[in-house]
Amino acid sequence: MERTGTTRRQALMATGAATAAALTGCTSAAGGARPRTAPDGVPAETVLRQRSAARSGALLGRYDAVLVAHPELAPRLAPLRAAVALHAKALAPVPTPAAPSPRTTGRGAPSPAPSRAGSDPDAALRELAAVERSTADAHTAALAGAPPEYARLLASVAAAGAVHAYLLTKGAR
Repeated sequence: MERTGTTRRQALMATGAATAAALTGCTSAAGGARPRTAPDGVPAETVLRQRSAARSGALLGRYDAVLVAHPELAPRLAPLRAAVALHAKALAPVPTPAAPSPRTTGRGAPSPAPSRAGSDPDAALRELAAVERSTADAHTAALAGAPPEYARLLASVAAAGAVHAYLLTKGAR
């Protein structure tokens, strides 16, 4: 029997190469170069870093709000919050001062949206997981415009956010 068309191996190799290029932020000559500066003259990478850090900062604010409303969740949330604080610092365009304590939000940090969870800790955890997922999705979407090194960092932070969402909803029960 003679084979015609694309083999499974060829398809997997092509898919793998395309995935690797997307995850590392590589572009081909045909794909064109990404803009290096925003219209206002700010380097595009700086703008991307500011947006990514702001997203993680807002998520950090949500952790703080949940911890204030539900201090009994501190043993479960403290390690996740600490990781999010490190992510916000790593994603920032320049080193930032130490992350605010769980009881306060720092000046300039995005204010967390008010929680609809009320006094229900399970609802607060579900809301926090949803914010983790949306933040991870935003970091994943930003991969396409990121330079290679920053794309790898974004991919790692997005993966960690997906794990956090899992742990908040299904894990550690």
